[in-house]
Amino acid sequence: MRFGQQVVPLPDVVPVLSAGKHRNPRKGACFMEMASFLAGERWSDHPSCTHPLLATMARLVNDSLTDLDRPRIVGLIPDVVGLTGDDLELDVAIAVHAAAAALPVAPVARQNVMAVGLLTCRALASSLPGPHDDLLRLCDEAFAQAPEAHAWARRYSRDTRVSERVFRRQTAPHVVAYAVEGIAVACVDDAVDRLVALLATTIRDTRARIERLSEAAAAEAPEVPTAAPADAPRRRLSRSAPTR
Repeated sequence: MRFGQQVVPLPDVVPVLSAGKHRNPRKGACFMEMASFLAGERWSDHPSCTHPLLATMARLVNDSLTDLDRPRIVGLIPDVVGLTGDDLELDVAIAVHAAAAALPVAPVARQNVMAVGLLTCRALASSLPGPHDDLLRLCDEAFAQAPEAHAWARRYSRDTRVSERVFRRQTAPHVVAYAVEGIAVACVDDAVDRLVALLATTIRDTRARIERLSEAAAAEAPEVPTAAPADAPRRRLSRSAPTR
């Protein structure tokens, strides 16, 4: 895991966030391109400083907002710098947050797909080491608000088990994409608020999980014995002295 990466402070004048990919700062910047700049990386909307799935969510939210609303997420850019890790829990948690936020408000045509995705996430969360009651609760609360979609998903999803590789590469990115799009086109008055809240909440949750996983890894690491200084005097046993 990489955490606590040094962040370049936001400059006094920064490019206005806009949708899409930009060749250089003169052409504009999206959320993740500004993150790459703050991290001191090569200009890119796929920088290594941020967890890939979280970066996917950030790009999608950025592109789903209007020019008028996009400044609301500018302050979150420094928070994603250095926020990355390879534990499967992070992918599952990000996908759960996205699907749980979208399922209750997404159009009916999209709810069934979201429910299937959330069922898969819930099954995987149940299999992760350690208790993850918070993720299971998010899933169950979302299902309770969309009971028909939940019933449909349970009826037509014969098997929600997927491999870690498939989940990371296909399932989770698709869940996040459907979720952000579902919120963006939902027939609600606060779709923008929901998108901004989703990104902010997921960033905070990801940070907390990375900190906890890092602390757990440090606690489980074996202690390395400290080597004696090179110039430390060595005790020598006399050949005539008895030994035990």
